[in-house]
Amino acid sequence: RTAPCRPCKMLFRMIRFIYRRLHPVLEWFWLRLGVLWRFLPQKWRTLVRCVRVAIGWQQPAGRSEPQASDEVQKEKASVPMEVDKSEEGEGQPEAAETEDELYCEYDSTWEDEEDQESTARRTRARGSSQRTRRPAASRYNKFSRFETATKDMQNYRHGYPCQIRPQRWSKPASNDKPNLNFYLGQTPSIPDGVYIHDFHKNWFGDYDTLEYVHTYIQWLFPLQEPGVNYEASILTKEEIQDFLKSNTAKKNLLMSYKLMLDFYGIELYNEETGEVRRASNWRERFDNLNSNTHNSLRITRILKCQGTLGFPHYQAPLVHFFLQETLVHGELPNIKDSVLNYYIFAVLNKTERRDLIKFAYLNYDLPDEFVWCPKKIQMMWSRSDIAEAMEWNN
Repeated sequence: RTAPCRPCKMLFRMIRFIYRRLHPVLEWFWLRLGVLWRFLPQKWRTLVRCVRVAIGWQQPAGRSEPQASDEVQKEKASVPMEVDKSEEGEGQPEAAETEDELYCEYDSTWEDEEDQESTARRTRARGSSQRTRRPAASRYNKFSRFETATKDMQNYRHGYPCQIRPQRWSKPASNDKPNLNFYLGQTPSIPDGVYIHDFHKNWFGDYDTLEYVHTYIQWLFPLQEPGVNYEASILTKEEIQDFLKSNTAKKNLLMSYKLMLDFYGIELYNEETGEVRRASNWRERFDNLNSNTHNSLRITRILKCQGTLGFPHYQAPLVHFFLQETLVHGELPNIKDSVLNYYIFAVLNKTERRDLIKFAYLNYDLPDEFVWCPKKIQMMWSRSDIAEAMEWNN
């Protein structure tokens, strides 16, 4: 193979330079297109949908709304590469790292308190810079994606101990608690200019607007990490404390949750337990969710927000619902990886998280390719199933 000529190199460098300069402008323009969409007449929306169906066009996989295949890259880009586990107690004893090829150092699901304390001491002594990846794990493409996702979920579950730099293009907030004031109905979202009660009243059932406008989800479900709407504000610790004390804010968050569940073809069956079930229009909405997989990222945001703002008991029922639909009923195949890599590990309760992973393992169609828990745990479950079968036969 011959090396590129000098003019070609210069051309490539010029294209790369122009792209880097224009990329923020293109992102800004894409966000504004989402805002303009909701003001189009209904007949024009219908025409656009017909054209999309006719040509088989799917949602472009840009930075603003990644597809499922790019979800890991987005999560990786928004979270620092290294997490100081000396304060968190993540990880396992070093022996486990070499003995179990499916062990993930960023996942503490299977640890007890003693393991966490001993790991923290060893991590401080060894130093994060000395951590190396086991060669055995590199053979598993699924495990590699899972390991990358757990870095983000670990950071979330431990309250974002890593410092996240503010977005470069974000505007200064006009008040010190924009997310809380929005949920109290005192200020509108930006740039849509919609108050919380207007969202619940006018956007409920407006599936086209909920699908194609991308600037509202950061306001309805704020997090302590940046999103793609540069005019939304990151949730602060002070806002979280005040939010948890406000019945009005939590009631409005519950209404926002119902709004998005309806968009996905799901209904909240029990407000006390968080149990959900299929809505009457589930087939149509499932087709949309399976086709527009950028909604997987929105669901991950919803689960994180529930754990942060007073509804952690709602997490496991929603994740269990998606596990049943993807693994048992064979629905939503395009979001199955997101359910296994992200949804499960957004659940804060460790016992519930373990139960969900076991349910996933027992219903996974190819158990030998299951990479979402250590091999020794899978062997324990397998032996338990064999013992139960023998008892049943006797």
